[in-house]
Amino acid sequence: MGIHAACVLAAGKGTRMHSSRPKVLQTLLGEPMVRYVLAALEPHFADNIWLVVGHGAEEVQKAVPGSRFVLQSEQLGTGHALACALPVLKEAGVERLLVINGDVPLVTADILSRFLEQMGDSELAFATINLDDPGAYGRIVRKDGHLVGIVEAKDYDMSVWGPPSGEVNAGLYSLDLGLAEKLLPRLNNANKSGEYYITDLIGLALEEGHRVAGIICGTTTALLGVNSPLELDEAETILQKDINRRLLASGVILHAAASVRISPFAQIEPGADITGPCEITGKSCIRADACIMTNCVVRDSVVEGGAEIRPFSHLEGALVHSGALVGPYARLRPGAELGVNSHVGNFVELKKTKLGEGAKANHLTYLGDATIGRGTNIGAGTITCNYDGKHKYQTVIGEHAFIGSNTAMVAPVRVGDNTLIGAGSTITRDVPDGELAIARSRQKNLGVRRNLQPEEKA
Repeated sequence: MGIHAACVLAAGKGTRMHSSRPKVLQTLLGEPMVRYVLAALEPHFADNIWLVVGHGAEEVQKAVPGSRFVLQSEQLGTGHALACALPVLKEAGVERLLVINGDVPLVTADILSRFLEQMGDSELAFATINLDDPGAYGRIVRKDGHLVGIVEAKDYDMSVWGPPSGEVNAGLYSLDLGLAEKLLPRLNNANKSGEYYITDLIGLALEEGHRVAGIICGTTTALLGVNSPLELDEAETILQKDINRRLLASGVILHAAASVRISPFAQIEPGADITGPCEITGKSCIRADACIMTNCVVRDSVVEGGAEIRPFSHLEGALVHSGALVGPYARLRPGAELGVNSHVGNFVELKKTKLGEGAKANHLTYLGDATIGRGTNIGAGTITCNYDGKHKYQTVIGEHAFIGSNTAMVAPVRVGDNTLIGAGSTITRDVPDGELAIARSRQKNLGVRRNLQPEEKA
């Protein structure tokens, strides 16, 4: 049996966005819109999904690594995009193909399920919706109840087709690859946009008597593309409200929910307590009884139950164990791990650093590429000097150590268990367990008084 696959059209510039970024990479709740489309497709097609990329192809490939790509070097329309993908799809053994635009972030797996169930034995099927204002969407033309084809808005002539009905093309298609191979060479660009339209396949298929189904999907706007900043904002608001409504119903506590922005790819357990405004994006996981306070940003991080993220803290790629306290005004960068009941306070930054159980770094500190043992106290103003301009090096601090304020530890260096580092020290050599280290010059009072002159009168 041949493969059923999906093809995402993701090559467009999106000029109405007024942005150099590829349109499919415009974000909603911290995620590029094409990721929403891929998430809806994956339950049906697993890894049999191809993306046709063009404008900003490298950016798109970087944003969705691991996907399969086809290059449309010139953006000559949706029909041309499908023609570019055809040889690759044939070689992969694809027999039936779903085609969808990459700018429909509100599409869901359920919507696709209903569409696929209604295709029947059609050789070509496409989705339509009814709008009060058809706008710039392709018009569905029917005569005496029978489907005739799709006419793009720019080319619609009421003197020929009559007043539009409000039924428009939703940009979702399913077709036999053999039919596509037969009809694609017959497309032309004799239209006002000078492009090759995939919609013209419908008329060509009908002319030759192929089985074509126009599947009416009601009035849902979930299949409409996002083409402007206004439409992007409207779609994001719909997503935000839907996600928050589901979280509240599941038992998540949201304070000021209208200002809480949570990615659908994040996992929030019932009993988590979150206060807006805040953002939780990527593949973050907030466990039951974790607390995220106001004005926090959490991305691709895990916050376990009993942990508390205080206001104005930023977490990315971090792991915070139960009972840990973070912030306010803390920054946890990728690779930061806070042990059980550990503390990271205001204006403290961690990167690739593991803070042991009960360890504390409460003020004005940078710890990079470091391992801190349990029960250790890091004084204010402490830094690990982990970079020499070419390479990064590790700092290891043992258990129950006390690091005095304004200490600089020049990596690679190891500070042992139960050590004491005097304030203001620059540590360049290992400190054995249990020892006191002071690395600063002796204070000298020179006995010279300052000659303070009175201010001159104006």
